[in-house]
Amino acid sequence: MENDNINGINAIENQSNGNGKIAESIHVQGMYENWFLDYASYVILERAVPALFDGLKPVQRRILHSMKRLDDGRFNKVANIIGHTMQFHPHGDAAIGDAIVNLGQKDLMIETQGNWGDVRTGDGAAAPRYIEARLSKFALEVAFNPQTTHWQSSYDGRQKEPVHLPVKFPLVLAQGAEGIAVGLATRIMPHNFNELLEASISILEGKPVNILPDFPTGGLADFANYNGGQRGGKIRLRSIIDSPDRKTLIVRSVPYGITSTALIDSIIKANENGKIKIKHVVDNTAKDVEIVIDLPPGVSPDVTIDALYAFTNCEVSISPNCCVIVDDKPMFLGVNELLKISTENTVQLLKWELENQLADLSEKLFFSSLEKIFIENRIYRDIEECETWEAVISTIDKGLEPFKPKLLRAVTEEDIIKLTEIKIKRISKYNSFKADEIIKGLEDEIKQVKHNLKYLTEYAIDYFRRLQKKYGAGRERKTIIRSFDNIEVTQVALANQKLYINRAEGFIGYGLKKDEYVSECSDIDDIIVFLKDGRFIVTRIAAKTFTGKDIIHAAVWKKGDERTIYNMIYYDAKSKRNYAKRFAITSITRDKHYDLTKGAEGSKVLYFTANPNSESEIVTVYLSPSCRARKKSFDFDFGELEIKGRGAQGNILTKWPVRKVTRREVGASSLGGVDIYYDETVGRLNTDARGKYLGNFDNGGKILVIYKDGTYELTGYELTNRYDTGNVIQIEQFNLESVISAVHYDGEKENFYVKRFNIETQSAGKMMKFIGENSKSRLVVAATDPNPVVELEYLRGRMKEKVTQRINLNDIVEVKGWKARGNLLSNYRVTYVGLVQNEEPEIEIAPVEPGNNDTEEPEQHEEVSDNQMDLFG
Repeated sequence: MENDNINGINAIENQSNGNGKIAESIHVQGMYENWFLDYASYVILERAVPALFDGLKPVQRRILHSMKRLDDGRFNKVANIIGHTMQFHPHGDAAIGDAIVNLGQKDLMIETQGNWGDVRTGDGAAAPRYIEARLSKFALEVAFNPQTTHWQSSYDGRQKEPVHLPVKFPLVLAQGAEGIAVGLATRIMPHNFNELLEASISILEGKPVNILPDFPTGGLADFANYNGGQRGGKIRLRSIIDSPDRKTLIVRSVPYGITSTALIDSIIKANENGKIKIKHVVDNTAKDVEIVIDLPPGVSPDVTIDALYAFTNCEVSISPNCCVIVDDKPMFLGVNELLKISTENTVQLLKWELENQLADLSEKLFFSSLEKIFIENRIYRDIEECETWEAVISTIDKGLEPFKPKLLRAVTEEDIIKLTEIKIKRISKYNSFKADEIIKGLEDEIKQVKHNLKYLTEYAIDYFRRLQKKYGAGRERKTIIRSFDNIEVTQVALANQKLYINRAEGFIGYGLKKDEYVSECSDIDDIIVFLKDGRFIVTRIAAKTFTGKDIIHAAVWKKGDERTIYNMIYYDAKSKRNYAKRFAITSITRDKHYDLTKGAEGSKVLYFTANPNSESEIVTVYLSPSCRARKKSFDFDFGELEIKGRGAQGNILTKWPVRKVTRREVGASSLGGVDIYYDETVGRLNTDARGKYLGNFDNGGKILVIYKDGTYELTGYELTNRYDTGNVIQIEQFNLESVISAVHYDGEKENFYVKRFNIETQSAGKMMKFIGENSKSRLVVAATDPNPVVELEYLRGRMKEKVTQRINLNDIVEVKGWKARGNLLSNYRVTYVGLVQNEEPEIEIAPVEPGNNDTEEPEQHEEVSDNQMDLFG
């Protein structure tokens, strides 16, 4: 039966056609397979994937070709361009219109006029009848040349269209491309215009290159796993988020592919889900992106920034997949290899153009020489007696015979016919001197073209440099390259739940609101639970979870936490002895019970504490009154125990039965303080020995940060702290005895001053400005060394002699209050101040034009311009 059905599907046989004849069999087996492959090939080659050699999809190529045909220097309505493009593109006007808008928003090949939308906000372009476009000057220079273009018939055979445009530029890398085909997709990131040209020059010079994307939306990007744009790579993108004060955050950019509307929606959703806590968010985006987020009191802006990156579209990941069409086949390449091929293709196009130019110039020189011989030797007079056309051709050819060896090529009949077409008026006014000048100019041009062909690589390098000089202005990199730190989601998640416990029944969760309250937690936290029988389990927080009866301790558990140390005394039922142990729990398998005792049935925990900073304890152990021990109580110091793994049995505490154990006192931290480092690359603190070592911090330690804007701040050493790396002058462990020495320009007094002061206000998180409030006031040098030395240059006397001097700032001013202006640095005109001892970056002050003072008297310092003072900021 099954075979009958298959036969019925695959063929129609032995059916009458109504006239008694049997119809011919029609086999359909395999048709679907062929049709599907045809469709897939069509989508890949004609719709979704750009070609390597011009970087364009077919619809983009046809749009540019149509615009070239329409080009007269003026703007054309996009609706008109769409209609003209439909002569070449066999699809609807909507698809063509979207492709034109996409090209226009890239701001490279098309010059636009009207409302073309905004990729940052997601606003669409106006209707095609309202917006206009024309080819940019750059497009006209690099993308069109009929002599170096291969042509093919359009889909209906009525027109000719280019197979590829002769683009002499890595266009696909500059614009980027995205497309989803059948069975594959492409996603090529946009790159910086100037960097591509510089990289092409480097390739021609034989230097290695490594290009990185540059997104039109700007922002921050981490390309550590870019993988050359190939499959398997990943780019992390972040918004730039500023914190002007502790109550406000401002988002200054949106990640590539994300609109401001989508970003705000993700922020609101994270707030509704309890991931972050904000008052409200406002979109003030106009020329620049500006999304203002107001924070409620008591919410840390640093933690909120991390939470925005962790839970919203302020951070996204993009997976590149560089796929292009080469010889009618999709090919996966790295962007560096793609650039190399594109550069080689540009060199070949330049060579082709030079060869065409040489041929044209040679032809012009040939005919100019032929014309000169024809006219100056009056060969045209020899044809006066000729009666037939053949005789005319033959006579002219015979007259040219003595001169043929000097010509560039052989004379053809077509050349002689062109000579006969010269008008008598032109012959009569023929200027031999001017003709010689033209010939000389053509010979010089030919010489130059031959030189360019001989030194083709140098010519191509000059070509790329000309493009950069002509069109590179205003196309600087927008995306800031950074190395991102990994944000632990559980560290920045808002505590949006309350944890409750039912010890006797063994239930734990945020839904047990009538039971014992434990602590606040987030809905993504892990909870660790210890039981009376010596077992523990780690489980994900839920409304209600059974973990085991007789719970003795429960808390939020952090993976990899090596500082939380558990002190435990337990009774082993098998050996009848009591053991003491100290251990940390850094990794587990979730929802699995682990035994902290030796596993004997009847074992139980006698004493248990969790110590967040590895504190040791001294406890008093009370023995059973009925035991035969002489001392019925004794003290035990957990600090004498070595911290081991959770599976260690511990040390024998006593063999006698224990009645109870009580804490007598808490000891010091067994692990000591935490070594804190500052990673200048990402502006974050860490304990992984990355960056500058700040010191060992214990409870109450603080960090001193001095900023370029003349402020200082004391912060805690939480790893969630963020610091603006471009604004930090000094960061170190705060010492109450430290003295800050600073050289600053006072905008009110218009002079340079030195001040030294102690930190008086020690409240953490408060910015304190220690220079003048005048807008021209600037901080020049700041240091906390005991003996800070600066190198000073100034102009002295009528001749403005430049004097260099080293000064110890301790000799200029004593320690005063942080609000004091300080003492004058010099009575002369200061041109340079640099910190010597710490080898800090030196800051040079642009010299002021000398005055007309004729005496050696000290000069009053003149006002320094804003541009000069910017050097201090």
